[in-house]
Amino acid sequence: MSTIWDEPMGLALDQARCALRSGDVPVGAVVLDPDGVLIGRGGNAREATGDPTAHAEVLALRAASADRGTWRLEGCTLVVTLEPCTMCAGAIVQSRISRLVFGAYDEKAGAVGSLWDVVRDRRLNSRAEVFAGVRADESGALLRDFFADHR
Repeated sequence: MSTIWDEPMGLALDQARCALRSGDVPVGAVVLDPDGVLIGRGGNAREATGDPTAHAEVLALRAASADRGTWRLEGCTLVVTLEPCTMCAGAIVQSRISRLVFGAYDEKAGAVGSLWDVVRDRRLNSRAEVFAGVRADESGALLRDFFADHR
């Protein structure tokens, strides 16, 4: 079933493929402004940069903040190929992202429903609307292939 998030997820998948070409885990992310305009993008770059915080989501949020000139990303949407980890879920909350769209669930480290649900925790001052499972098969296949080659 096609959704309005299929095309933006395609952009995130492109970022995941870029990360893969540079030897990183293939996770990609994009940020859209309230009008749907792309304002940030990122692919995992931990291996390339030696930075443990260089997750796709963090890089995309940094780019979007630079584009908007503020850390507050209210009204924006983060689209990412894999369910965010706790660090990235915390960054989503801190950036005030309004909407999170993700592809594959991460049963081992996911913080948006799998192990925790940080971005929708009622105790926090900001909560994102979540759309999960968008093009999950494609996202999951990239990850499965990557890890099969690294075992």
